[in-house]
Amino acid sequence: MTGCLITEGNGLSETSPVATANVLNATEFSGTIGLPVPGSDVAIRDDDGQNVALGEVGEICVRGPQVMKGYWNRPDETSKAIFADGFFRTGDMGFMNERGFTKIVDRKKDMILVSGFNVYPNEIEEVAAEHPGVVEAAAIGIANEHSGEVVKLYVVRRDPELTEDALKAFCAERLTNYKRPRMIEFRDSLPKSNVGKILRRELR
Repeated sequence: MTGCLITEGNGLSETSPVATANVLNATEFSGTIGLPVPGSDVAIRDDDGQNVALGEVGEICVRGPQVMKGYWNRPDETSKAIFADGFFRTGDMGFMNERGFTKIVDRKKDMILVSGFNVYPNEIEEVAAEHPGVVEAAAIGIANEHSGEVVKLYVVRRDPELTEDALKAFCAERLTNYKRPRMIEFRDSLPKSNVGKILRRELR
């Protein structure tokens, strides 16, 4: 589409703004957010601030000279966002591969907890989007008395004849049981931000 290789990176306001980037001499698309920029460190951590094993999913944390010192006049929020050793919690869940490249899995706040298992909406959405009758999809967690949460899927159809049962069967072939959507709601469109990102919070 662009006629050239796309080089991905990642950052946010609190990292003003770049934390990681792929190398500029890459010859193929990596699908990752790359390596820490010079002078910066990336750690993948659990909720207690402990580093997880290589390849294991945890929260992406960043430390470096471009990372903010804290939130203005909000020491309470600062203590929640920055570990004592200076690593900032980005709110993104991901993992680091054996080459040190980091891949984002999903946003932590969007994670669905089903019977103690972490379910990442992106995975469900990608599977649903593989169906030829689907334009796009968004997955959220719905409270359930037995499993804590279950997956609900919002779908914009390409094929108006596509049924809930047919799409559930399609997902069941590709997803383990606890990840399968228990409810599917068809819509004409999904709520989006100004840059076209699906707003799961509005669906919740």
